[in-house]
Amino acid sequence: MSAKRPKNQTSMRMLGKQVAAARGAVGLTQRELALRVRIDDQTIASIEQGRRTLKLDLAERLDEALDTKGTLAAGVANLPEIDRYPLFAEQFVDHEGEAIAISWYECISVPGLLQTPGYVRAMFRNRVPAFSEDEIEAKTEGRLARQEILRRASPPTLSFVVWEPAIHVQVGGTEVRRAQLRHLRELSELPYLTLQLLPMGTPSHAGLAGPFIILETPDHQHLAYAESQIGSHWIADPDDVSDRMHKYAMLRSQALNPKESQLELDRLLGEG
Repeated sequence: MSAKRPKNQTSMRMLGKQVAAARGAVGLTQRELALRVRIDDQTIASIEQGRRTLKLDLAERLDEALDTKGTLAAGVANLPEIDRYPLFAEQFVDHEGEAIAISWYECISVPGLLQTPGYVRAMFRNRVPAFSEDEIEAKTEGRLARQEILRRASPPTLSFVVWEPAIHVQVGGTEVRRAQLRHLRELSELPYLTLQLLPMGTPSHAGLAGPFIILETPDHQHLAYAESQIGSHWIADPDDVSDRMHKYAMLRSQALNPKESQLELDRLLGEG
Protein backbone atom coordinates (compact mmCIF):
# COMPACT_ATOMS: atom_id res chain seq x y z
CA MET A 1 0.00 0.00 0.00
CA SER A 2 1.43 3.38 -0.95
CA ALA A 3 1.76 6.02 1.75
CA LYS A 4 -0.65 8.91 1.65
CA ARG A 5 0.91 12.27 0.90
CA PRO A 6 0.64 14.62 3.89
CA LYS A 7 -2.14 17.14 3.43
CA ASN A 8 0.09 20.19 3.68
CA GLN A 9 2.44 18.90 0.94
CA THR A 10 -0.56 18.21 -1.31
CA SER A 11 -1.80 21.78 -0.92
CA MET A 12 1.63 23.24 -1.61
CA ARG A 13 2.05 21.11 -4.73
CA MET A 14 -1.40 22.05 -6.02
CA LEU A 15 -0.65 25.77 -5.69
CA GLY A 16 2.76 25.22 -7.27
CA LYS A 17 1.20 23.49 -10.25
CA GLN A 18 -1.24 26.39 -10.66
CA VAL A 19 1.67 28.84 -10.75
CA ALA A 20 3.53 26.72 -13.31
CA ALA A 21 0.43 26.36 -15.50
CA ALA A 22 -0.32 30.08 -15.41
CA ARG A 23 3.30 30.93 -16.19
CA GLY A 24 3.28 28.54 -19.14
CA ALA A 25 0.03 30.00 -20.43
CA VAL A 26 1.58 33.45 -20.79
CA GLY A 27 4.86 32.11 -22.17
CA LEU A 28 7.22 33.20 -19.37
CA THR A 29 10.29 31.36 -18.13
CA GLN A 30 10.86 31.03 -14.40
CA ARG A 31 13.57 33.68 -14.61
CA GLU A 32 11.34 36.09 -16.52
CA LEU A 33 8.55 35.67 -13.99
CA ALA A 34 10.99 36.08 -11.11
CA LEU A 35 12.16 39.40 -12.53
CA ARG A 36 8.59 40.65 -12.86
CA VAL A 37 7.75 39.93 -9.21
CA ARG A 38 11.20 40.93 -7.89
CA ILE A 39 12.39 37.61 -6.46
CA ASP A 40 15.01 35.08 -7.55
CA ASP A 41 14.21 32.31 -10.00
CA GLN A 42 15.11 29.60 -7.45
CA THR A 43 12.20 30.77 -5.33
CA ILE A 44 9.83 30.39 -8.29
CA ALA A 45 11.21 26.91 -8.92
CA SER A 46 10.75 25.91 -5.26
CA ILE A 47 7.15 27.16 -5.24
CA GLU A 48 6.28 25.34 -8.46
CA GLN A 49 7.78 22.12 -7.08
CA GLY A 50 5.79 22.44 -3.86
CA ARG A 51 8.92 22.80 -1.71
CA ARG A 52 8.27 26.39 -0.64
CA THR A 53 5.09 27.86 0.78
CA LEU A 54 3.43 30.52 -1.36
CA LYS A 55 2.81 33.55 0.85
CA LEU A 56 -0.13 35.89 0.31
CA ASP A 57 1.87 38.99 -0.66
CA LEU A 58 3.80 37.06 -3.31
CA ALA A 59 0.60 35.36 -4.53
CA GLU A 60 -0.92 38.79 -5.13
CA ARG A 61 2.12 39.89 -7.15
CA LEU A 62 1.99 36.68 -9.15
CA ASP A 63 -1.72 37.18 -9.85
CA GLU A 64 -0.90 40.60 -11.28
CA ALA A 65 2.06 39.37 -13.33
CA LEU A 66 0.20 36.32 -14.68
CA ASP A 67 -3.24 37.94 -15.03
CA THR A 68 -4.81 35.19 -12.93
CA LYS A 69 -7.38 37.59 -11.47
CA GLY A 70 -6.79 36.84 -7.80
CA THR A 71 -6.91 33.05 -8.15
CA LEU A 72 -3.56 32.40 -6.47
CA ALA A 73 -4.19 34.84 -3.63
CA ALA A 74 -7.59 33.25 -3.01
CA GLY A 75 -5.98 29.82 -2.92
CA VAL A 76 -3.47 30.95 -0.30
CA ALA A 77 -6.05 32.84 1.77
CA ASN A 78 -8.36 29.83 1.93
CA LEU A 79 -5.79 27.24 2.96
CA PRO A 80 -6.48 25.72 6.38
CA GLU A 81 -4.00 27.17 8.89
CA ILE A 82 -2.18 23.84 9.19
CA ASP A 83 -1.53 23.85 5.44
CA ARG A 84 0.16 27.23 5.28
CA TYR A 85 3.59 26.01 6.35
CA PRO A 86 5.52 22.76 5.85
CA LEU A 87 5.46 20.63 8.98
CA PHE A 88 8.39 18.27 8.66
CA ALA A 89 12.05 18.56 9.57
CA GLU A 90 13.04 17.63 6.01
CA GLN A 91 11.36 20.77 4.76
CA PHE A 92 13.05 22.80 7.48
CA VAL A 93 16.40 21.63 6.10
CA ASP A 94 15.37 22.87 2.63
CA HIS A 95 14.52 26.31 4.00
CA GLU A 96 17.65 26.36 6.17
CA GLY A 97 19.81 25.64 3.12
CA GLU A 98 18.30 28.59 1.22
CA ALA A 99 18.08 31.07 4.10
CA ILE A 100 19.88 34.40 3.95
CA ALA A 101 19.73 34.82 7.74
CA ILE A 102 19.30 32.38 10.63
CA SER A 103 18.62 33.31 14.26
CA TRP A 104 18.76 30.32 16.62
CA TYR A 105 18.02 30.12 20.33
CA GLU A 106 19.05 26.85 21.96
CA CYS A 107 18.78 25.78 25.59
CA ILE A 108 19.14 21.97 25.41
CA SER A 109 22.24 21.21 23.33
CA VAL A 110 24.73 22.91 21.05
CA PRO A 111 22.90 24.09 17.87
CA GLY A 112 23.12 21.48 15.10
CA LEU A 113 24.96 23.78 12.67
CA LEU A 114 27.74 24.22 15.25
CA GLN A 115 28.20 20.60 16.37
CA THR A 116 31.40 18.63 15.86
CA PRO A 117 31.25 15.10 14.35
CA GLY A 118 32.02 13.56 17.76
CA TYR A 119 29.26 15.57 19.43
CA VAL A 120 26.75 14.65 16.71
CA ARG A 121 27.48 10.94 17.03
CA ALA A 122 27.25 11.11 20.82
CA MET A 123 23.87 12.84 20.57
CA PHE A 124 22.51 10.12 18.30
CA ARG A 125 24.02 7.34 20.44
CA ASN A 126 22.13 8.70 23.46
CA ARG A 127 18.82 8.49 21.65
CA VAL A 128 16.02 6.47 23.29
CA PRO A 129 14.93 4.17 21.72
CA ALA A 130 18.37 3.48 20.34
CA PHE A 131 19.44 3.91 16.71
CA SER A 132 21.44 1.18 14.97
CA GLU A 133 25.05 2.02 14.07
CA ASP A 134 24.04 2.37 10.42
CA GLU A 135 21.31 4.84 11.39
CA ILE A 136 23.73 6.78 13.57
CA GLU A 137 26.21 7.13 10.72
CA ALA A 138 23.53 8.10 8.20
CA LYS A 139 22.04 10.70 10.51
CA THR A 140 25.46 12.04 11.45
CA GLU A 141 26.34 12.42 7.77
CA GLY A 142 23.07 14.26 7.15
CA ARG A 143 23.56 16.69 10.02
CA LEU A 144 27.15 17.45 9.06
CA ALA A 145 26.09 18.01 5.45
CA ARG A 146 23.83 20.83 6.64
CA GLN A 147 26.92 22.65 7.89
CA GLU A 148 27.99 23.22 4.30
CA ILE A 149 26.16 26.57 4.49
CA LEU A 150 28.93 27.76 6.83
CA ARG A 151 31.40 27.35 3.97
CA ARG A 152 29.45 29.04 1.20
CA ALA A 153 31.06 31.78 -0.85
CA SER A 154 28.19 33.98 0.36
CA PRO A 155 27.05 32.43 3.64
CA PRO A 156 23.90 33.53 5.48
CA THR A 157 24.05 35.91 8.41
CA LEU A 158 24.07 33.64 11.46
CA SER A 159 23.17 34.52 15.04
CA PHE A 160 23.10 32.04 17.94
CA VAL A 161 22.07 32.52 21.54
CA VAL A 162 22.88 29.45 23.65
CA TRP A 163 21.82 29.05 27.28
CA GLU A 164 24.97 28.20 29.21
CA PRO A 165 23.79 24.84 30.68
CA ALA A 166 23.71 23.43 27.13
CA ILE A 167 27.50 23.69 26.84
CA HIS A 168 28.12 22.17 30.29
CA VAL A 169 26.44 18.85 29.55
CA GLN A 170 29.13 16.19 29.09
CA VAL A 171 27.81 14.90 25.77
CA GLY A 172 30.22 12.17 24.62
CA GLY A 173 32.54 12.68 27.60
CA THR A 174 35.22 15.19 28.57
CA GLU A 175 37.26 15.12 25.34
CA VAL A 176 34.24 15.41 23.05
CA ARG A 177 32.94 18.34 25.10
CA ARG A 178 36.34 20.06 25.05
CA ALA A 179 36.62 19.63 21.28
CA GLN A 180 33.13 21.07 20.97
CA LEU A 181 34.06 24.13 23.06
CA ARG A 182 37.16 24.70 20.89
CA HIS A 183 35.00 24.44 17.78
CA LEU A 184 32.55 27.01 19.14
CA ARG A 185 35.43 29.35 19.94
CA GLU A 186 36.81 29.02 16.40
CA LEU A 187 33.41 29.56 14.79
CA SER A 188 32.85 32.67 16.91
CA GLU A 189 35.64 34.37 14.93
CA LEU A 190 33.76 34.09 11.63
CA PRO A 191 32.74 37.56 10.41
CA TYR A 192 29.20 36.51 9.48
CA LEU A 193 28.48 34.55 12.69
CA THR A 194 27.73 35.80 16.19
CA LEU A 195 27.60 33.49 19.19
CA GLN A 196 26.22 34.71 22.52
CA LEU A 197 26.04 32.73 25.74
CA LEU A 198 23.09 33.30 28.04
CA PRO A 199 24.51 32.95 31.57
CA MET A 200 23.24 30.16 33.79
CA GLY A 201 22.79 32.65 36.62
CA THR A 202 20.32 34.80 34.69
CA PRO A 203 17.30 34.98 37.02
CA SER A 204 14.79 35.10 34.17
CA HIS A 205 14.91 35.36 30.40
CA ALA A 206 12.77 35.33 27.28
CA GLY A 207 13.61 31.75 26.29
CA LEU A 208 12.05 29.81 29.13
CA ALA A 209 9.43 28.28 26.81
CA GLY A 210 12.09 26.39 24.85
CA PRO A 211 14.33 26.58 21.77
CA PHE A 212 13.31 28.03 18.40
CA ILE A 213 14.78 29.11 15.07
CA ILE A 214 13.89 32.07 12.83
CA LEU A 215 14.79 31.91 9.14
CA GLU A 216 14.77 34.73 6.59
CA THR A 217 14.18 33.43 3.07
CA PRO A 218 15.71 34.92 -0.12
CA ASP A 219 12.43 36.78 -0.74
CA HIS A 220 12.57 38.19 2.83
CA GLN A 221 9.86 36.07 4.39
CA HIS A 222 10.39 35.18 8.04
CA LEU A 223 9.64 31.63 9.14
CA ALA A 224 9.83 30.26 12.68
CA TYR A 225 10.48 26.65 13.59
CA ALA A 226 10.58 24.71 16.85
CA GLU A 227 11.36 21.16 17.92
CA SER A 228 10.40 19.26 21.05
CA GLN A 229 10.00 15.65 22.18
CA ILE A 230 6.51 15.58 20.70
CA GLY A 231 7.70 16.59 17.24
CA SER A 232 8.73 19.50 15.05
CA HIS A 233 6.50 22.24 13.71
CA TRP A 234 6.44 25.49 11.82
CA ILE A 235 4.98 28.43 13.67
CA ALA A 236 2.36 29.49 11.17
CA ASP A 237 0.57 32.51 12.55
CA PRO A 238 2.32 35.80 11.59
CA ASP A 239 1.69 37.16 15.07
CA ASP A 240 3.43 34.12 16.57
CA VAL A 241 6.39 34.55 14.22
CA SER A 242 6.61 38.19 15.30
CA ASP A 243 6.44 37.06 18.91
CA ARG A 244 9.50 34.81 18.39
CA MET A 245 11.36 37.67 16.73
CA HIS A 246 10.67 39.90 19.74
CA LYS A 247 11.76 37.11 22.09
CA TYR A 248 14.99 36.67 20.16
CA ALA A 249 15.74 40.39 20.36
CA MET A 250 15.23 40.25 24.13
CA LEU A 251 17.43 37.15 24.44
CA ARG A 252 20.27 38.93 22.63
CA SER A 253 20.02 41.83 25.07
CA GLN A 254 19.96 39.45 28.07
CA ALA A 255 22.92 37.34 26.89
CA LEU A 256 26.62 38.10 27.11
CA ASN A 257 27.79 40.10 24.11
CA PRO A 258 29.88 38.25 21.49
CA LYS A 259 33.24 39.34 22.96
CA GLU A 260 32.19 38.42 26.50
CA SER A 261 31.01 35.05 25.19
CA GLN A 262 34.41 34.43 23.60
CA LEU A 263 36.11 35.24 26.89
CA GLU A 264 33.80 32.80 28.70
CA LEU A 265 34.69 30.06 26.21
CA ASP A 266 38.37 30.88 26.75
CA ARG A 267 37.83 30.52 30.50
CA LEU A 268 36.14 27.17 30.08
CA LEU A 269 39.00 25.99 27.88
CA GLY A 270 41.53 27.23 30.44
CA GLU A 271 43.07 29.59 27.90
CA GLY A 272 42.14 32.93 29.44
